[in-house]
Amino acid sequence: MRTEMFVDGKWIGATGGTFASVDPATGEVLAELPEATEAEVNAAVDAAARAFESAEWAGMLPAARAHVLLKAADLLAARTAEFAQLETRDQGQPLAISAGFSVPNAVEHFRYYAGWVTKITGITAPLSVPNVDYRTRREPLGVCALITPWNFPLMILVWKLAPALATGNTVVIKPAEQTPLTTLLLAEVLAEAGVPAGVVNIVTGGPEVGKALVRHPKVAKISFTGSTAVGREIASEAGRALKKVSLELGGKAPSIIDADADLDEAIEGNLMSGLLNSGQVCAAATRFYVDRKRADEFASKVAAIAGSMKLGSGLDETSQLGPLVSLEQLEQVDRYVQIGRSEGADLLTGGSRADGDLANGFFYRPTVFGNVTQNMRIAREEIFGPVLAVLPYDDADDLASRANDTDYGLAAYIWSRDIGTANRLAHQVKAGTVWINMPPLLDAGAAWGGMKASGMGREMGWAAIEDFTEVKSIWTSLA
Repeated sequence: MRTEMFVDGKWIGATGGTFASVDPATGEVLAELPEATEAEVNAAVDAAARAFESAEWAGMLPAARAHVLLKAADLLAARTAEFAQLETRDQGQPLAISAGFSVPNAVEHFRYYAGWVTKITGITAPLSVPNVDYRTRREPLGVCALITPWNFPLMILVWKLAPALATGNTVVIKPAEQTPLTTLLLAEVLAEAGVPAGVVNIVTGGPEVGKALVRHPKVAKISFTGSTAVGREIASEAGRALKKVSLELGGKAPSIIDADADLDEAIEGNLMSGLLNSGQVCAAATRFYVDRKRADEFASKVAAIAGSMKLGSGLDETSQLGPLVSLEQLEQVDRYVQIGRSEGADLLTGGSRADGDLANGFFYRPTVFGNVTQNMRIAREEIFGPVLAVLPYDDADDLASRANDTDYGLAAYIWSRDIGTANRLAHQVKAGTVWINMPPLLDAGAAWGGMKASGMGREMGWAAIEDFTEVKSIWTSLA
């Protein structure tokens, strides 16, 4: 377990205060980590700026840079069990998720973007100006600040890091203070793979560290995943400084269950989505629009399955749901559950913190509300926990407008046997990603990001290459 910061290829300790990383399954302190001061943020940015200006990384032959990313993927894959254990202890997600999804997805992204390194091209175009040759080239931006969330710390970091490195940028990473440990461990992998000193730097700490990075004049781009409130502040700062910014923010994903849908298939897929990582997923299906004639059956089946799921430490392979990441998050979830009760929703299962052997951890029983109405806060605001809401509908023509009646637009789900209905709704719903008759799957080649208050910019696929590069036009006289 690494607990120091990583700057200019060296591990450095605290010159200021420290903060604790806590095991959410037990409430016990896992490690004490340094709270970066302004001097250490400046040192990290300066190291990244020097590394960029030296062109040791950006100027490396593309095939050689690709080889480094492929080696990083292989090294990470070889240490899957180690990284998964640490991710589970620090974040709480069951090993089935950390070892079966989070680490493999990070490996996939390194390999995918290694493939792009040798394929980043410009264009030539005919102009209506005589005697000139015109072409474009894509160039790296410079120092990029990568500010990552606590729900999938390693995986979401690599969504940003792999394309940033593939395109020749240098980076300073600020992991969420709740879950910094796998990010620090990844620095070992990158150094062993051959990433030069200064290309990747990591500073740890809370919001003030992130603010210092966002405001630093040498940072050319900020890539942030987190809350909409913080994203608005970052966008405001970046706008004043005319910096590039990409934001993947909150969500309140609707799941539309058409009257003809396979109900059991929809229940299975929606539970997989809504309760993955104890509901701490920005694309989680959390509000289910169900035909009123089938709503009671849907709600009772969802409640029965959710209520029977086993809570426990993510290290216990029999656990189906792990803890929430922190006491703060647990208290937020419980506040929303009490709001749902006070607003008149029917509590069908859950609704309380787990007790007994789990009392010291941050476990919350999966909670299902029935007969939820559109204006209730539990149907409109992001909860980020295992809380599901069933909203009966009478008029299918209103579904798209009801699904869109939210500030968010990250993801949506549609369940229908009628392919025409499903695709018509997919076109009407305002969301960056729509899944039809399937749970939320991700792939490095598929663009990911939100509309409205769910963010701006895209990660994954070619879209991420665009987000980490600048287009330069080159004119050459042929006269």
